[in-house]
Amino acid sequence: MSKLVTELHIIGENGNMFDTDMEYIIPLYQRAYAWEDKQLTQLIEDINDVAEDSNYYIGSLIVSKQFGRYEVVDGQQRLTSLYLLLNCLGIKTKPTLTFACREKSNYTLRNIEELLLENRSKIDMDRIEPGIQRGIRILSHELTKDHFDRESFMEKLAKIIVYRIEVPENTDLNRYYEIMNTRGEQLEQHDILKATLMSYLSDDSEKGLFAKIWDACSDMTGYVQMHFISKNNAVREAIFGSEWNSMPPNSWQKYKKAISGTTQETTGHKICDLIEKNFKVEDDEGYVDGDVRVRFESVIEFPYFLLHTLKVYVSLYGVTHEIATSKIVDELLDDKKLLDAFNRVVSCGITDTGRIADSKEDFARGFIICLLRTRYLFDKYIIKREYANDSADGEWSLKSLYVSGQQSKKKAYYENSEFTRSGERTRTNDWTKTNIMMQSALRVSYTSPKVMHWITKLLIWLSEADCKNIKNDAITKFDKVAENIAIDAVRENFFQVCSNGVYAMGVNTPHIVFNYLDYLLWNDDRNGKKKKYSDFVFEFRNSVEHWYPQNPSEGTFEQWKDGVDQFGNLCIIQRNVNSKFSNMSPEAKKSTFKDMIVKGSIKLRIMSELTEKNGDKPASLYWKERAYKAHEEEMLGHLKKACNIE
Repeated sequence: MSKLVTELHIIGENGNMFDTDMEYIIPLYQRAYAWEDKQLTQLIEDINDVAEDSNYYIGSLIVSKQFGRYEVVDGQQRLTSLYLLLNCLGIKTKPTLTFACREKSNYTLRNIEELLLENRSKIDMDRIEPGIQRGIRILSHELTKDHFDRESFMEKLAKIIVYRIEVPENTDLNRYYEIMNTRGEQLEQHDILKATLMSYLSDDSEKGLFAKIWDACSDMTGYVQMHFISKNNAVREAIFGSEWNSMPPNSWQKYKKAISGTTQETTGHKICDLIEKNFKVEDDEGYVDGDVRVRFESVIEFPYFLLHTLKVYVSLYGVTHEIATSKIVDELLDDKKLLDAFNRVVSCGITDTGRIADSKEDFARGFIICLLRTRYLFDKYIIKREYANDSADGEWSLKSLYVSGQQSKKKAYYENSEFTRSGERTRTNDWTKTNIMMQSALRVSYTSPKVMHWITKLLIWLSEADCKNIKNDAITKFDKVAENIAIDAVRENFFQVCSNGVYAMGVNTPHIVFNYLDYLLWNDDRNGKKKKYSDFVFEFRNSVEHWYPQNPSEGTFEQWKDGVDQFGNLCIIQRNVNSKFSNMSPEAKKSTFKDMIVKGSIKLRIMSELTEKNGDKPASLYWKERAYKAHEEEMLGHLKKACNIE
């Protein structure tokens, strides 16, 4: 290995990667620390996924040696996160990480221990950098979950390697930084997978057909129909019908006829077209409600969609492992193991017709068809984020693509997906709303794409038996199919965990419990007369908090030791809510966080309404002694009834 490249173990027998005499400094041209939930939980998951028998490369750190210290050119977000992680684990680090000209960042790094201990009296909170404080809180939360195995985590952390790469002397750092931030994307696993699957096909025209379908599916923006571009929409209509919304065929020959027989155009345009007065670029956006322009954002990225589709394929074709005791697919949806997942299916998979390894060509054809059909179902029946006009505020959406106009003048528009019985045609039915609410409850409960198994289950249900469930009245039950996923999770991870009628999981209570309860409360209210919660929407409320605090602010009221973790005393809020929330009394929270509460979880709204003094008893005392228990019994009643728990 070059002398400019050093292999760094995060932790080892001789200390950790920050036990050095050289200081790492983040220069001012680098942005401030900005990792949030998604990146930090992914970091924890990546470490937990490390195999016991191998080291794991987690990335590189590009540095330039300047005046006896390392100036970080690339990799500062990961470097800072690892520094925070070690401190959250209680591992002492030398103060070798600093930010140039960012006093708040440096002050926060030097006071991590006090922040973890919540010794606010010893800290000047005005000097705390919010981004780093948020990172500390997220990591601390992840490391204190019930299922977190510290011993196993530390063993895996010892296998993590970072390569520190020094740029040569006299390198123009400004130019280097510019190149690093404008360089093309590196070859990803899904690019390698595409080439591998195409290599199974012997005919060049079939390889081209495979690539066209793959490329259309790989763009997760908008709807897949809009990614097939050809003269007069010939390819699009051959695959999806004249209205662009029919299920793609399940026949390889039909695709060969539809695509190979026509000219598939790229998204580029000829100069003679560009200079035309009325030239317009076709895109995958469209309209709803007349002139409202919309765009759509997928809830997962393409590598994860490939893993969902692989599981759909395995289910449809009954693929099993040739070794009966081995699993053909992993439960976890790990994009870093994408190639391994497909290689296992191809190498070890067997179906009723024999070993997949003996018919790789058929597998390539079958999978690409499955990919397109699954993507069509995903677009139509799995929620997206919808953005109107230029708004940055999206909303949960379940829409289907339709067309208006004739022949070459056809344009896409979007209306609610239908969940109606045969013969009915309405796009504003209640089923659409319940489907949106139930799926968004699942989406915000399972924030990591690695555990979004609810998507797989819904896609399998939609795909089974040649998609029979979308061809008959069974589609009216789609919201119940999604709800049963939530019910199973609440039963397994809450009711079966809590014994002897004591529901005191505290901050480890699964988020799906709160979100499914909110769904039930919303649905009951929707069917009632008052309509108190018609404005409620599911958002990423990722922090379970105590309404009556575990640690009252500076002893201003008495601590509650024996029931503070009870379900009735818990709520779920957005993690970015002021950290003071956790230590305030119930009545103080009610008055201070009015705006958050009125837009928050329905359970939280109810708790706030119940926080009232009773006679001479202050609201906090009455809540602790009686009100919380009545609230808990009522909320558990809703859950038990829905989950069929005696």
